Amino acid sequence: MFSHIMLGADDVAASKKFYDATLGAFGIAPGIMDPNGRAIYMTPTGIFIITKPINGDVASCANGGTIGFACDSPEQLHAWHEAGVANGGTTCEEPPGLRDGEFGKIYLAYLRDPDGNKLCGLYRPPQG
Repeated sequence: MFSHIMLGADDVAASKKFYDATLGAFGIAPGIMDPNGRAIYMTPTGIFIITKPINGDVASCANGGTIGFACDSPEQLHAWHEAGVANGGTTCEEPPGLRDGEFGKIYLAYLRDPDGNKLCGLYRPPQG
């Protein structure tokens, strides 16, 4: 559905450190810096980009917006969350763990990146 996601950052280096660690928990290689100062993470299913806002204004996070990352296991979800907290992110919402959702049980963890963007790690265990 998506070709790419781009987030604004005032300090691209700090954000790159954060995303290198959190996306590294999924086995994604560290971001590559392009000539325009953007950190780019290429995957077989899409591209994730961190950049200073093109219009020169300060970066801002979306109020009510969340970017969700699919996790392969509860262990990967916890590794993602721990990597984020250890690399400039802050935990938000409830602690990481199993929750009862509308469509069954799900593991969730929430972080804010160094610029305040809200992120979610999500693992859907097999329902049965």
